[in-house]
Amino acid sequence: MRHSAPWSVVPLPSGTSADPGLSLTQDGALIRRTILPGGIRVLTEDIPSTRSVALGAWVAVGSRDEADEHAGATHFLEHLLFKGTVTRTAYDIAAAFDAVGGEANAATAKNYTCYWARVLDADLPLATEVLLDMVTSSVLDPADVETEREVILEELAMALDDPADLAHERFTETVLAGHPLARPIGGTPESIAALSRDAMVTHYRAHYAPAELVVTAAGNLAHDAVCDAVLAGARTAGWALVDGASPAARRAADSAIYAPATTLAVPRATEQAHLILGGRGTSNADPRRFALAVASTILGGGMSSRLFQEIREKRGLAYNTYSFTAAYAEGGILGTYAACAPGKVTAVLDVLAAEMARLAEEPVSGEELRRAIGQICGNFVLGSEDTGARMTRLGLAEVVTGRLLSVEETLALYRAVTADEVQAVAADLLTGEPTLVVVGPERACAAVEAHWPRPGR
Repeated sequence: MRHSAPWSVVPLPSGTSADPGLSLTQDGALIRRTILPGGIRVLTEDIPSTRSVALGAWVAVGSRDEADEHAGATHFLEHLLFKGTVTRTAYDIAAAFDAVGGEANAATAKNYTCYWARVLDADLPLATEVLLDMVTSSVLDPADVETEREVILEELAMALDDPADLAHERFTETVLAGHPLARPIGGTPESIAALSRDAMVTHYRAHYAPAELVVTAAGNLAHDAVCDAVLAGARTAGWALVDGASPAARRAADSAIYAPATTLAVPRATEQAHLILGGRGTSNADPRRFALAVASTILGGGMSSRLFQEIREKRGLAYNTYSFTAAYAEGGILGTYAACAPGKVTAVLDVLAAEMARLAEEPVSGEELRRAIGQICGNFVLGSEDTGARMTRLGLAEVVTGRLLSVEETLALYRAVTADEVQAVAADLLTGEPTLVVVGPERACAAVEAHWPRPGR
């Protein structure tokens, strides 16, 4: 389900408004938003000091939007859009970007798909033309479908051979079991083998339409020129571009997403055991998400974090350990990870559990709080200086959250987090039975299950 959700923080129109545009200066750069005929949204950030531009074409469709029998269709389609259009072959698409020293790629998430390019500012018209051609006019040739099916099956096999990737996938599936967010983005070998070209064409036509398309760009650019290029590409494709048409509404958060805590052991013939312990997190609209980010950083966000110090530096139990979060419209996940020798799994698991409990039960020190906030703010500012990051910020704000926070406003929200807020969010999310996933040798799985019984057993 989707609904109209107004932008907050900056006075931009709501997702379903046909308002022709808005402009504002934020962080020293001019940001503009225009709704073109057909409901196509264009957002740009003009950064004259750069010599490059990052461009993205977004649609609000991801793995969560698929039917169970079509799992992986969105990611499959992402591959196919690089295989050729009515006027360009796959080679033509690749050569166009290579010839100007640019790069192009795409990403499929659980709730959106983005096709992006990064080029010199002089080559922005070329990049816009090619990306719009891919998004609007892919031929989905039957031979390409079969070729790319084999490529994706290899991609899935590669992921299944990576025990850390497998642990994260199984953790997400377990915590969110029963909700569309639990689906793996790439699908399964069985679903990919069964997907027909007709199903791909249906998926393409349902989601790649004017009202669904969002184009974002950041760098040395002229907003009106980007709008003209996008409109020209859509018209060349023969899209129906109705004046005054409204964009598609943003997704609504309309269901609970968490499954009961459990323990899942996945035997694999690996040298190490890979552990993830955690559970629910916060949604991407929850005001506590800033406190959670600070809490996660204190717990496992760097070399000075509690997990790194306790597990690696003091005890030598593992080389790699960290904490992580992911947030969606309905909620999110929070987890801790470590990889270790099979004989150390119970000791590592005890430290993971103890540090999670300590964060929930004891106030963090002023030094830890300041260090975590400084780490987050520094990383955020450094990342924000890249045109790709600025383009992505615009896309996520328009497609996913409906909120565009400036860099300074974001920093202020992190800096305002208190020790009490960190403990409160940790107490809410880290108290109670967690979900545990272990991937590794059978002896490690058996040791974990004996040491850490399934909740309720």
